[in-house]
Amino acid sequence: MRYGLPRSPSPSPVRRSSRRRNSTFGLPSDSESDFEEPPTDSDSELSSPSSLSSDSFCYASEKEVPPPPPRPKREPRSPAEQRHVEETVAAIRLRTRHHDPYEEWEKQTRKDAFHTARRAQVQTRLETQGRRAQRNVQELQSLAATHAQQVAEVQKQLAALQVRQQADVNTLVNSWKEQDKKFRDRIEGVIRVEEERLRARLEAERRAREEVERKRKEEEERRKVEEETKRLEEERAQRQREAEAAAKRQEEEKERLRREKLDAEEQGRAQLGMSLAEEDWVYARETLKNLKAGAMKRVKEDKQLKSQWSAIRRQITPKIGQLTHDIDSVMRITQQINDIVRPNERLPLDIYFAALSSLAKAILLQAETEVTAEKRSAIPLAMVAARLLGTLEGFPDIFFAKLVQRSGGWPVPSAIPSTDSDGTAWKGEERTKAMGYRTNEGQRENLSEHVMRVSGMMRVYFLILAAPVPQPLEKMFQLPRFWTYFARMIGDERLLETAVAAEVLHSALDVGGMEAKFIWGNQWVKMLELLYEGATTGIGGAAGKLVGGQTPEGKAARVRVQLQIERIMQATSLR
Repeated sequence: MRYGLPRSPSPSPVRRSSRRRNSTFGLPSDSESDFEEPPTDSDSELSSPSSLSSDSFCYASEKEVPPPPPRPKREPRSPAEQRHVEETVAAIRLRTRHHDPYEEWEKQTRKDAFHTARRAQVQTRLETQGRRAQRNVQELQSLAATHAQQVAEVQKQLAALQVRQQADVNTLVNSWKEQDKKFRDRIEGVIRVEEERLRARLEAERRAREEVERKRKEEEERRKVEEETKRLEEERAQRQREAEAAAKRQEEEKERLRREKLDAEEQGRAQLGMSLAEEDWVYARETLKNLKAGAMKRVKEDKQLKSQWSAIRRQITPKIGQLTHDIDSVMRITQQINDIVRPNERLPLDIYFAALSSLAKAILLQAETEVTAEKRSAIPLAMVAARLLGTLEGFPDIFFAKLVQRSGGWPVPSAIPSTDSDGTAWKGEERTKAMGYRTNEGQRENLSEHVMRVSGMMRVYFLILAAPVPQPLEKMFQLPRFWTYFARMIGDERLLETAVAAEVLHSALDVGGMEAKFIWGNQWVKMLELLYEGATTGIGGAAGKLVGGQTPEGKAARVRVQLQIERIMQATSLR
């Protein structure tokens, strides 16, 4: 324990004595010598003018410092006083050197209490952290259990929905099979009756010709020898005329049978909502002409409408190019395009149809470029197109018209007639463009480019026919159109002998050949048998008339068709 004495006030503003490091309460230490210690740096700093506070008094120079006042004369101490002072000093020294055990005990107690409190604090903090970690683990486990329960409920609902959907599909398939069977039985019955009539008529004509020939020969035998040469010439001329007449009659008979068959099927087609290939092509051609002469023409002639249409078109094209083989990408881009074409504020009708035309063109251009290089890229493109066909009003007609414009009559399929849809003659390169060929500076694209471009667009079209959609599409984009397409193609020998037909048929079989086998069963097998015969033996059994023709592109496509049919039949037989 230490005792302090108050320091006497300094006699001068400038303190002459420096502070000591170890105070002895103004008394000399035992170890002190008679001379003073030299001032330290800290003492000099304390005594320097810069260390003084702002209210300290300082002189400008040493000359201004007044001399110290004279010390008062002190009377000498008596021996008793001197002894008292020495005893006091000795007592103070003894007191300062004394170590109090209580203080030591108090310090040690405080230190131990501090350590004990610190250990308790650490233990409490560790227990708190452990309880917090345990609580977090319990919360995560609870969330995981809740999530697993929700996933199980969603999967259960999806399974129930799939069961209901499969039941609906099976019902529709069975209904279609029954209708198709009745329809084909009726057609086959009509064909058998007509064949019997034709066979009886040809037999009667043959007998009549034989009787006439027999009588003519008997009469000619009675003629003179000099008329033999003339008679032979007349016979040859007669046979030639008869052959020509017979061929003409056969052609007329075929055409008549075809027309009668079409007339007999007209009522059935009307009930099923079916149409002829020529009618489908005329409808698509007229839709395209009305679009160009109507909405597109008015938009292009009006600067304001054209500017607005161009802005919409610039938004649509990049969206189609951003498609990837991912369902999230398909749904996102479909919604974005739908928002562009059908914003909250409804577009004018002309701009709306012009936007639909640009959308169809963007999809088909993407099919021409990307599908040719990578077949899988047609899947997301077809999924987007199928969903837009079901949501955008008027888009199915415009899309089909643009498809016919860019690929010719292959979406129908139908050969381009010698006159336009309105019966007028073609002008310039109109028929070439209507056949789906692209021209550059008057030069038509080569066959290889045309085949690959058309097959890319048709692959997207076939994928649209088989795409799952929430609501039924228009009839030209429904799955029964797949059967109609093959029936029309096989029924037209002119189309089958082209390289484009072989490549398009290969794309169709690659997309939906396997599924068609499960839908139409043996009828589809018969269809494939006819097509396989055309690819190997000849169309209708005629040697030399093969599917795809004799061009290199046609031969390669014909081999692919043959291999694809074999793959389908082998896969279905294994099941």
